[in-house]
Order: sequence, then structure tokens, then C-alpha cells
Amino acid sequence: MSNLHDTLHRVSQRVIENSRSSRAAYLDLIAREGDNMGDRSAVSCSNLAHAYAGMEEDKPAMVAARGPNIGVVTAYNDMLSAHAPYYRYPERLKIYAREIGATVQVAGGTPAMCDGVTQGEVGMELSLFSRDVIALSTAVAMSHAMFDGALMLGICDKIVPGLLMGSLRFGHLPTIFVPGGPMPTGIPNKEKQRVRQLYAEGKADRAELLASEMASYHSPGTCTFFGTANSNQMMMEMMGLHIPGSAFIQPGTKLRQALDREAVHRVAAIGRKGNEYRPLGHCVDEKAIVNAAVGLLATGGSTNHAIHLPAMARAAGVIFDWDDLSELSGAVPLIAQIYPNGSGDVNQFHAAGGMGYVIGELLEAGLAHRDILTVGRGDLSDYAREPGLDDDTLVWREVGAAGDDTMLRPVSAPFRADGGMRLLTGNVGRACFKTSAVDPERWTVEAPARVFEDQPSVAAAFKAGELDRDVVVVVRFQGPRANGMPELHKLTPVLGVLQDRGFKVALVTDGRMSGASGKVPAAIHCTPEALGGGPLARLRDGDVVKVCAVTGTLSTTADLEARDAAPNPHEQLGTGRELFGMFRRFADGAEQGATAMLATGGM
Repeated sequence: MSNLHDTLHRVSQRVIENSRSSRAAYLDLIAREGDNMGDRSAVSCSNLAHAYAGMEEDKPAMVAARGPNIGVVTAYNDMLSAHAPYYRYPERLKIYAREIGATVQVAGGTPAMCDGVTQGEVGMELSLFSRDVIALSTAVAMSHAMFDGALMLGICDKIVPGLLMGSLRFGHLPTIFVPGGPMPTGIPNKEKQRVRQLYAEGKADRAELLASEMASYHSPGTCTFFGTANSNQMMMEMMGLHIPGSAFIQPGTKLRQALDREAVHRVAAIGRKGNEYRPLGHCVDEKAIVNAAVGLLATGGSTNHAIHLPAMARAAGVIFDWDDLSELSGAVPLIAQIYPNGSGDVNQFHAAGGMGYVIGELLEAGLAHRDILTVGRGDLSDYAREPGLDDDTLVWREVGAAGDDTMLRPVSAPFRADGGMRLLTGNVGRACFKTSAVDPERWTVEAPARVFEDQPSVAAAFKAGELDRDVVVVVRFQGPRANGMPELHKLTPVLGVLQDRGFKVALVTDGRMSGASGKVPAAIHCTPEALGGGPLARLRDGDVVKVCAVTGTLSTTADLEARDAAPNPHEQLGTGRELFGMFRRFADGAEQGATAMLATGGM
């Protein structure tokens, strides 16, 4: 067993120290909640009658309190391909529970918007704050004093972070996250990207683009690129919140069903009345958060987690920031390359060894905490194996060597010596730069700025030929308080075309980029945001801006202090945006998680 890497130890100890008072307060909270909501027998008969009325064949077992009652929070909808497989899950989970004398109730549902559907549309301005809505919905579902454990059905972008943030407020309960799995592989990713770029250049029509996209996103299951959704699944494995190896098993398979069955049986076994009490609030501690960050860096995961990870940590009383993430990035090697960072998708990644291989390598190198409390039968070592079926029996096997060295490499011979993210700082602010998807020759761009305040204006300038030069494209007033911090994924093809024409191009924004973005150097999540007088609000066309991931620099030679800040041009009306005014008004910065809920809740 390897000793911990010095950097992992140092960062972990700093996180523990910075979190000392907030973590103690959180643990006190869930201890009190466990005492206050610990037994259904204390609930009044009228309350119980309401809760049991719709349960039909499970009603006698619930009345007799024969076994634990498991609450399910589901993000099912069939507009979101990743969640479409959850349609029949409640029926199946109830059957699995009856096998062991337990019961299952759907405690509630949460919204589950698809960023892939809202990209470039005004609905994307609700996306980030949907995470807080999901957390609130989860809390409403779990507020009924009826449950001895919980199962969370969710996969995609804001959904897993929201489910975790909400369920952590009920951290006295054992809780397992149940993924649905990725759809089968579609057309090659290079072909999809080729058609997108041809369309951006006007060389392919809308029918060709739609046909290409539908050949990629083609059936129920999670999209197969390594964006935020699949990064979520990776992080749940690194934190020990899945049944080991569950992340990337496809929907509808016998193995998928066996893992789902195991999740029900396991959550029933780790309640407070048994001998293996594993409450969620003790599973998600400082070490688990650091493990999630390490996994993000080792696999080149989504930049969205630079926002989600601090927010999830805060919900458990843990303080984790971009300094911690950046320092870890200097020590954690990139050992996986999955599209958009590589050519293969998550199905090919899983076939090559997947998370079992990644976790085994990180543990062997002392780059992950082995001794975390997981929902499995042991520590994180259990997650360094892969699940399979021996006849119909669920078993776990050793992974062995990587099956494809274009997708997975050992820590001793990584794709890159450091992780996938850098912190940039300077007189323009603090920002994140995803290095894992960008050619190192493009890590430094210094050029005159062209300042925009929305995505359509960038597209119009591109079509007019105004960006055919070395340029730092600044898109401001895209932060959480300005307009909800939408993803700006529609910029990627346009900026990619300019880069392919031989120009030095970079993006600077207080908005987000999709977890699927890559190729073009980008300083994103810039904080403080433009709204409220952040430096971005004082930049002007022609100011020379330097974006450098080598030195960690985000700066300009312009005298920003001598200028007035530009006003916010956005009117937040329509598509329900006016309903989210309180979220925008009270949101804190991107580095803190861009959340009004935690900020106003004293967390």
C-alpha cells in the first residue's frame, strides 16, 4: 500500500483545517436530525396513514415495520435521454426491496433540464440555478419522517450536484446514487465535430447538421462524451457513493439490473439499525471531496465541476476552493483521454478498464484516499475492480492492465504529467483554464480584445469577418448574478474555425463552457463577475489581454481602475427567468459555487 503523495496530504490537511468549524457544525446537525427523525414509530398514526394509503401490496409490511423503508428521489423525464431509462425504475426497485423484507416509496421528483437542448437558447439561463431547485426539491422529498435510507436517481449536469446538496441535509440517512448508464456509441466523434465546423463555416446545411447530431445522440442513455454528466458519474465512484463500478454500464443490460438490485439491498443493509451504519454525511467528508477533485483532474473532466465541487462540499460543511484544485492539478497526472480530450467515448473508456483502472492507479500512486467510508462493503479499494456476472450472480473482478493505451495510461507514463485544470489570476480576475483539451502550444495567447455581451454578437462578428485576426474574445455579463451563468458552448465551433485559420484565439468570460468544450484556450468562470463592477466590466475593444496557462496569468496592460464599469445589458424577462430573480440577486461567486441557496442558508 503506497503512502499518500505529499501534495495530496498537504491539500487534504489544509481542507480539513479550513473546514474545522463548518464541518463540526454539519456533523452536529445530522446527529440531531438522526435523533429527531430516527424512527417512524414516533410519527402519529394519522401521518402514517397518509403515507401508507397508496402503497397497496406493501402496506402490510409497512404497518408491521418489518424492514427499512427506502425513499427514492427521481429525476426521471423522457425529454432527457440519460434519464429516460428511469421510467420503470420505481417498479423494479420495489420488487428488489421486497426480496429482503424492505419497502420502497418514491419520495418525490426533481426537475431535470437538458443543457444539450437549451444550448444557445434563453432557457440555458435557468440551467445553473436548476441545481439549487433540484437540491430544494430533494429536501422537500426527504422532509417526510418516513425513511430509513435513500436512493438518488439522477445522472446529468446540475442534477447529481443538486441531488447530493439536498440529500446531504439529511446526512444521517444512508444514501446511494443509482446511475442509468450511457447509450451505445454513435457516429465517430471526429465526424460529429467535422460536420459542426462545416456548418459554422456555411459549408453544410441544417439538414446535414441535424442528421449528424441525431446519429450521435440516438437512444436512451447518457450522452457518450466525457462532459459534465459522465464526469458526475466518475466523481460518484471516486467518492464511493455508487455500488462499485456502476457508472458506465449500459441501460437495459442484465448487469445494469444486477447493480440496481444490489443498490437496494445495500442501502437497506447500511442503515442505523444494522451493524454497518454508513450515513451519507459521514461518507462525504474532506477526503471524499479531495478524491472527487483528483478524479476530475486525472480524467480531464468537466470544467463545470470547478463550480459544482465547492458547492457540494459546502453542503457537507467542507471548504474547498480553486487554490486547492489548482495545487492538486500540479501533482495529479492525466491518465485518461476521453472525447473531447481524446478520440474514444465513455463506452470505449469503460471497455479499456474504465474507473476500476483509474482508481487502482491512483491508489497505487498514493494519489487518492483509500480510507474513505463508502456505500460499498469496504473502502475505495472496492472501486478498483469491475463488476460482472457469474451466471446470474453479481461479482467483482480485477481489472488488470489498460486495454487501450490511447485512452488509459498508468501514472508512471501518463498523457500529461499534471491534471486538466489551471487557476489563472491577475488584474482581470480569477478564472479556470482546462488544459487537458488544449494543445500546449496554445496555452499562451496575448492579443487585442474584442468585447461582447452575448453569444449572438460573437457569431455576427465572425460572419462579418471582424474576427479574422489574433484576438482575445471577451464575453461578459454572463456570471451568476448577471444572467444565471449560462454555458457558452455555441462559441466553440466559431472560435475553432478562427484557430484553424491560423489565428491565435482565446476566450475570456465570466460564463461557463460546456463540459464537452475543448480545443480553444479559454479562461472561464472569471470572478469577480462583470456585474457589480468586476474587471471584465472595464475592458474595452483593443485592450491587450494575456491568457497564459503556463504562468497562470490573466491580465491586461490597460488601466482598468481609471474607467467606469459598463452597465449590465440583460433584461431577465421571459422563459421563466423573472422567477429566478432571487437566485441571481443572492448568488455568490463562481469559486464559492455560485449558489444563492447556500449563501442565504448560512452554509
